[in-house]
Amino acid sequence: MQVVGYESGAGRETAAALLVATDGVVERESLEAGRQLQWSLGKRRCAGTVDGTDHLACENPTAPYCEAHDSTWVCARCTGTCLKAEMDCYQRHAVYFAAFAPKTFKVGVTKLRRLETRFREQGADRGAHLYTVENGRIAREIEAELAADLPIPDAVRVPTKIDGMGRTVDEAAWTRLLSEFDVQGTYAFEYGLALEAAPVAETLASGTVLGTKGRVLLLERDGGTFAVDMRDLVGYELREGSSARQLQSSLGAFG
Repeated sequence: MQVVGYESGAGRETAAALLVATDGVVERESLEAGRQLQWSLGKRRCAGTVDGTDHLACENPTAPYCEAHDSTWVCARCTGTCLKAEMDCYQRHAVYFAAFAPKTFKVGVTKLRRLETRFREQGADRGAHLYTVENGRIAREIEAELAADLPIPDAVRVPTKIDGMGRTVDEAAWTRLLSEFDVQGTYAFEYGLALEAAPVAETLASGTVLGTKGRVLLLERDGGTFAVDMRDLVGYELREGSSARQLQSSLGAFG
């Protein structure tokens, strides 16, 4: 059984899940809070390709994907000059700010209808809708200008998000950032985790599921709380039975 993908659960009525493949068939392993996971990690290799419930395996040792199966969404690199043969992003788009505790902020764009879902996919603690524009090209131009002028990043690394878990957003810094804009709407998100301290980043698949925040899976094990970037699980073989490896306690994670 190999992990070949994951679902954050954002914008869905179902819980987050790992997508696992056995003999060419993909199934969802739900990550609802309270579930006990009891897998250890085996070898890691390319996750191959997934088409619905069908899986085409790849034996290349490059993980999570080899060169033949790695794909980068071309629009993620766009700054207003379309990189496709023909522009196709004619739906209304939103330009937004997202906040990650305590005071990491980013600018981003998404289709207007997906705005709240996009915040949750990223595990944002706060969101602000800045502009609505008629297509993706205009949105990317604005995003690039804001990223350069403020300056503010257009991406936040998962370790930075994990470091801020269990903390609250610096409201004064967030308010200052928004004060220069005619904000169309603001959002605040809860993920039901009730963390008292930052979890310890680990790559494991055993423990009690506390919940998910974006693509980060929170597990309780041996009295500690651990944060797993689900992308880091992609490509691993899963074996029945929890790993006996000793893990660092989350106590004092704030330092």
